[in-house]
Amino acid sequence: MTTIFWAGDSTVKQNSIVTFPQTGIGQAFTRYIRRESVRVENHAENGRSTRSFIDEGRMAPIYDRIKKGDFLFVQFGHNDEKSADPARYTDPDTAFQENLEKFVNVARNKGATPVFITPVTRYHLGDASEEYRHVRWAEAIRVCGARLGVTVIDLTRLSEKLVQATGEAARTSFYMNLPAGVYPHFPNGQKDNTHLQPAGALAFAGLIARELKQLGGDYVALLCDEFDQYVAEADGFSTADHAAQEVEL
Repeated sequence: MTTIFWAGDSTVKQNSIVTFPQTGIGQAFTRYIRRESVRVENHAENGRSTRSFIDEGRMAPIYDRIKKGDFLFVQFGHNDEKSADPARYTDPDTAFQENLEKFVNVARNKGATPVFITPVTRYHLGDASEEYRHVRWAEAIRVCGARLGVTVIDLTRLSEKLVQATGEAARTSFYMNLPAGVYPHFPNGQKDNTHLQPAGALAFAGLIARELKQLGGDYVALLCDEFDQYVAEADGFSTADHAAQEVEL
């Protein structure tokens, strides 16, 4: 059985029921895979950058378990940007790319395929500042991928486009902007333009799946038989209608 290993931060993480409705992209991605022959092993953790993920020894269990024919999906950037935190910050032109190369080495040393995924956008309608758009770190991933011959899925650009098309509805349907009195773990509600609700995680995971479909070959073999049906039905709805649907994971 092929395994997709995920390394990343809270936007990717497998969440427990006590943090519902927060949902990671790696968690939602299981909806798109061919489950009889593909499994997901999600090693993403809240608050991690490439630096802290490596420093805490979180690559070791991946190296121990990953094998020939597996995939390592690497999605970082949100916390590497935090210049005020030396335990997590990485310069996009130097340390960030050096760390990304370490993930590549882990995969390739075991005969697995690394895949870089640029960080999902924060909700930022009306604010195109670098703080929200991951500009330098997303570009560093593109540059590093080209240099190392690693497939890059540009989720930053794809998610920005989807959020812009969805408009204001994305703020409350995709992201963890929650009303009070609805979710036990967030009794007072929450304003959060970074972390994702099920609909957001599913939509952004779907963007990754679409890119895998376009790549063809072994990437397509990861996707479930119903994927083409999903694409046809999803494209039949307007973006706003699709975003407004209640999604249950």
